[in-house]
Amino acid sequence: MNRFTLNETSYHGSGAIFAIPEEIARRGFKKIFVVTDPDLLKFGVTSRVTDLLDAAKVAYTVYSDIKPNPTIENVQNGVKAFKEAQADCIVVIGGGSSMDTSKAIGIIITNPEFEDVRSLEGVADTKKPSVPIIAVPTTAGTAAEVTINYVITDVEKKRKFVCVDPHDIPVVAVIDPDMMSTMPRGLTAATGMDALTHAIEGYITKGAWELSDMFHITAIKMISDSLRGAVANEKAGREGMALGQYVAGMGFSNVGLGVDHAMAHTLSAYYGTPHGVACAILLPTAMEFNKEYSKEKYREIARVMGVRGVDEMDQEGYRQAAIQAVKKLSEDVGIPQSLREIVKEEDIPALAQSAYADACREIRERPV
Repeated sequence: MNRFTLNETSYHGSGAIFAIPEEIARRGFKKIFVVTDPDLLKFGVTSRVTDLLDAAKVAYTVYSDIKPNPTIENVQNGVKAFKEAQADCIVVIGGGSSMDTSKAIGIIITNPEFEDVRSLEGVADTKKPSVPIIAVPTTAGTAAEVTINYVITDVEKKRKFVCVDPHDIPVVAVIDPDMMSTMPRGLTAATGMDALTHAIEGYITKGAWELSDMFHITAIKMISDSLRGAVANEKAGREGMALGQYVAGMGFSNVGLGVDHAMAHTLSAYYGTPHGVACAILLPTAMEFNKEYSKEKYREIARVMGVRGVDEMDQEGYRQAAIQAVKKLSEDVGIPQSLREIVKEEDIPALAQSAYADACREIRERPV
């Protein structure tokens, strides 16, 4: 049996944020807890939404104590602030860091027995849905607005831990490419490659099936067609990435990821490496490692990424063509191609151990 979990409602396209006050009124929320990061607040991105709340006379409190890799402390402080605000809904505006923080806050508020944030690691046996969340992404990559996953950093133990809980999915996702238009080139590239990693890992994971395959192969094509244009800040590229990353999230949230994300989480925890950069550097190597599991899926990856003549290639040929297409896209958008400037050799045993323990690592035997 396969289960599929998605948002109750999602809005897509330029101007989608104008639906937020209507959703708040329709659902009867009285006090909003706005979760966002300090830079979005500073540069006026958050105000695009809070101005709408002001115009609709919706009461709200802003919480922005969030780091790029959100910590246990960020969550604990957020839980305290939510209680003090006496809110009944979260509107989260930001990338994966804001989204992940809001999910953890929302779950702990309704499931106080999990107030020890570490207890949420893995598949937590929560009983109640999160505080209702309306999610407004400002990056085209994590798809946290449609997933049942979130990641928190344990600073003390120098590790990230993955939480998987159908109760944490936002009730409403608002994917407005205009909210992503101010992303700088490097962040656009990194988050876009994160989205591509989601789509490819989700496509070849052992949990994949026909419904998830439909989402993932579509996402791979949309992302590969759109990312270069998005990095160049072209409107069509931004719009394609906004939808493509969401489609990838619809798939991988329900079937899981793989070894690339297990290693990327570890690099971020140890060195503060941006998650998308870590995913992108590791992706070709992870694809090489996983090619024996892929059957004929790498041929379809190569095809939708624009490689010609894949039907005339042998198995190893189209597998390498898919890997090279990923490398070329990564190079074109300016992603570093090596871990040499990031990883310290003496850390490798600990890095390997941490990645092996990560919830995203799959356990399966190589075919013979």
